[in-house]
Amino acid sequence: MNLEEIKDLIKLVSKSGIGKIEIENEGFKIAIENGASFSEQPVYVQAAAPVALPQASAPAVAPVAPVTTTESSEEARYITVKSPMIGTLYRTPGPDKDAFVSVGSVIQAGDKLCIIEAMKTFNEIESEVSGKIVKVLVDNASPVDYDQPLFLVDPA
Repeated sequence: MNLEEIKDLIKLVSKSGIGKIEIENEGFKIAIENGASFSEQPVYVQAAAPVALPQASAPAVAPVAPVTTTESSEEARYITVKSPMIGTLYRTPGPDKDAFVSVGSVIQAGDKLCIIEAMKTFNEIESEVSGKIVKVLVDNASPVDYDQPLFLVDPA
């Protein structure tokens, strides 16, 4: 397989809904993964000779009407504090302790909001904004993903 064929495969994966493609030939194996994939199932191809892959068109996506509610417009003025890492979120410093913050708490930049445990390391998450906590979006001792919303803060 030459460089141009590999480039064509990359274009095919990026334009189609294919999430991952793996091609294996005698002593040669290549895997191409699309980060913004539409499909979670990888496509496996095993070839004894060079294979011409068909050009796939991007899946049609029906337009979605925007949903407008008074709650979403009201929440738009709030600042969302997001998780800086993957791990387990703890809202309290210990099992018998009170939560760092709760709804109605007034916070300053630098105040501790929670702890996220990642790989046996406890990381204190500090606020980057000042304001009032209006909504807690994650339960205590629950797993969180990177960039997952944790708190809504009213900066006023």
